[in-house]
Amino acid sequence: MKLPSFIHVVSDYGPNDLANSEIVQRFKYLLPQTEIYPTSVPSFSTLTNGFIIAQLALHNPGKNLFIYGNTAPRTDDKKQRYENEGEKFKYAKLTNGVEICGVDAGWCFSFVKPFIKEFRLINVKNHGSQFRSRDYYPDAAVGIIKGQKNKYLGGQLSQKDIPAIPPKRIAYIDSFGNLKTTIRHSSVKLKPGTRIRVVINHIYQTGYYANGNFSVKSGDLAFAPGSSGGDNAFMEVFLRAGNASRAFNNPPVETKIKIESF
Repeated sequence: MKLPSFIHVVSDYGPNDLANSEIVQRFKYLLPQTEIYPTSVPSFSTLTNGFIIAQLALHNPGKNLFIYGNTAPRTDDKKQRYENEGEKFKYAKLTNGVEICGVDAGWCFSFVKPFIKEFRLINVKNHGSQFRSRDYYPDAAVGIIKGQKNKYLGGQLSQKDIPAIPPKRIAYIDSFGNLKTTIRHSSVKLKPGTRIRVVINHIYQTGYYANGNFSVKSGDLAFAPGSSGGDNAFMEVFLRAGNASRAFNNPPVETKIKIESF
């Protein structure tokens, strides 16, 4: 059996957080020859988690890629939780062959939903540890990787309960302060050069609709197709030679965004 050469861990633990280090270390203990790489998302943001998982899984995924996702805000039940029980751990196999084991919370599977050909519950303990993603989940994921699907996977699940991608939200903020949104390029009916007003949390900034990130001059705010989303790119707001996030007082991911032309 050919094991994955690369496991990408996407979680809401900080990049230098002990939690991320322990998860990577657990996978390395179970699969010593496999490269493990962590990517962090903001705390509790299932939207950013889902956005990143889709980008990694659907665009240039490479051979033998396996994705492990863990963002579990435990918002599925507002009542007191039994022994830290949380959202369920599930398995998805995409049409391109990429396999994902991840907590099914919020929008974690929303971006890959159209590409899921197999969606199943993972038979693993979901309570009894504050740190399920270290203590229980890696062992189940590695069991699946090693072909023990009959042991760890339940029956096929319906995908109808996976929520749609929410419209007009900030999905991801990169290190340059560019605001990547859930707005698809195909939905934008503007001509290049159109003056626009971007509204986020009642803060207004004017700029331009642009075809590319460098078709505006330095200091201009632009709304343009970004580098994520493939052929039908997700739109992003960027400030050339500046920081768009700071221009809007550093809004958190999942914030609503409004684009107006004038």
